[in-house]
Amino acid sequence: MTVTVQDPGPQPDSFDPEWVRAKHAFERAKRLRTDAVDQFIEVTAEFSHYADDPYTAFAERDPVSDEVEVLIIGAGLGSLLAAVRLRQAGFEDIRIVDKAGDVGGTWYWNRYPGAQCDIESYIYLPLLEELGYIPSRRYAFGPEIRKHCIAIAKQFDLYRNSLFQTAVTGMEWNDDTRRWTVSTDRDDAITANIVLVSPGPLSRPKLPGIPGINEFRGHTFHTSRWDYSYTGGDESGELTELGDKTVGIIGTGATALQCVPHLGKGAGKLYVFQRTPAAVDARGDRPTDPDWAASLQPGWQRERMENFTRMTAGAGANVDLVDDGWTQVSDELTTPAVMREFQRRGGQMTLEEIGDFLFEEDYKSMEKVRNRIASIVEDPDTAEKLKPWYKRLCKRLSFHDSYLQTFNRDNVELVDTNGKGLDRLTADGVVVGDVEYKVDALVFATGFEVGTSYTRRSGFDIVGRGSVRLSDKWAKGPRTFHGLQSHDFPNCFFLGYTQTGIAHNYVHTAEERARHLAYILTEWRDRGGSLVEADQQAEDDWVRTMAETTEMGKQFFADCTPSYLDSEGDTHNPDSLLSAGYGGGPVAFFELLEQWRATGSLDGVTIA
Repeated sequence: MTVTVQDPGPQPDSFDPEWVRAKHAFERAKRLRTDAVDQFIEVTAEFSHYADDPYTAFAERDPVSDEVEVLIIGAGLGSLLAAVRLRQAGFEDIRIVDKAGDVGGTWYWNRYPGAQCDIESYIYLPLLEELGYIPSRRYAFGPEIRKHCIAIAKQFDLYRNSLFQTAVTGMEWNDDTRRWTVSTDRDDAITANIVLVSPGPLSRPKLPGIPGINEFRGHTFHTSRWDYSYTGGDESGELTELGDKTVGIIGTGATALQCVPHLGKGAGKLYVFQRTPAAVDARGDRPTDPDWAASLQPGWQRERMENFTRMTAGAGANVDLVDDGWTQVSDELTTPAVMREFQRRGGQMTLEEIGDFLFEEDYKSMEKVRNRIASIVEDPDTAEKLKPWYKRLCKRLSFHDSYLQTFNRDNVELVDTNGKGLDRLTADGVVVGDVEYKVDALVFATGFEVGTSYTRRSGFDIVGRGSVRLSDKWAKGPRTFHGLQSHDFPNCFFLGYTQTGIAHNYVHTAEERARHLAYILTEWRDRGGSLVEADQQAEDDWVRTMAETTEMGKQFFADCTPSYLDSEGDTHNPDSLLSAGYGGGPVAFFELLEQWRATGSLDGVTIA
């Protein structure tokens, strides 16, 4: 998509809303592409090795042919929470299947140096009270998160009967037996009463479709499959084998913020290839205060989790329990800020005035980020290239305490592509404009697939009643009731980002889904049903509700710099996060589910 927008020129000394809008439009136009999410290569065929598991040695086993009550496809945080809530509800016959070598999902795969949660550990690590565990620091590193996932699986006996290093290849409904048959790449044929499909939002690595990607003869790997045999070191850093190497890293998103400092310290030379700068603010990580931990009262984690979601969703709260960058930015740029200004003006504000007020507040917020960059990065030209020009909430908020400082190292060079990305790869380098940067190794910090079709992300299709394929039914986007069930796919529940309430803290979304799922399946069991399915009318009504409530979000992102949040600028993509998240916000969605359960009528769901 070639859009020509005039450069608005130098930044004025004071806030000029028309200049800022023009600057946003100018920067956005550079990055718009007609191929949107299709610019990324699917990791299949000659690229399949980028999805291989380097962490667990492959173990041969005989094919499995048996029956289970509940089969869970995926072993990430969402799956673990669902399994635990079902176990607590009395479901014993549960099997987890995952292509990874162990539980953890994203945290099994992400072992790059510096990997760390960017949501506070005390609300991101699930089931802390149930396990009697307090994270060691405010933002836990990957090994601790992975260890916690394993502890959950052990505590709730989830390893029993589970199959790892196993990828599901197909799933088909038998209307006579009211069972699903699930096939895998290990020649398994598993029959299940209930199947939970939980591929996770961040599970399938993506690669940029750079011309010449097959021509590069140096070493390459994706950050979710970090090659320590090449770099040396481990997840704590100390990449000792890179001292005589020139390394390039492609991408400047959340992953790069965390591993670039380690690459900069270890590599002889590091090129950071940037298409869009990140709005990097201070993280403020610190060890857990033991006195604070000792003061916590029963129910503290759920209270803190709900408080964080209220704050970041703009619903407000009497007190900010988390008080971090997420809640502070949200307080400045959402409903609470408008209400304060509304009261200051004596209760007189038009919708246009509210919009203008929020736009100026957003500018102020981003100016603080840009000024922070200028104060940390010593080279003025590099600092200028690292400054982001888009609305603060156009991208996932970014926080790190040493990323920007890395650009002060003599061996680190920022290569800004001015929004267009890399021109091509050669046998031994990367071309940007008229310059070829020779590198020994390339690291793809290009994230995971978001915005591609559900069946592509999950890696298999689902054949429901009457041979209806999910890929066909969802060709124009997911069709569900409350994001969990789809008509003609009975006894099947979807635990991904499918028309649900999406909280910034993914674990809160997963927790609410798990509670809702456990309620429905408990009713199914207690009522003696063999089938549980969403009604067609309920599904149609929910699809209509989703379309209506997401329209405002699509309007907000219409002038945003492209990112995975808006499917790289394709706001009309039916599989985008904009279409997946309930537009009324997570707080309203979670309350909606709670009210639905409270009636006890299961309106919209048939149990037979």
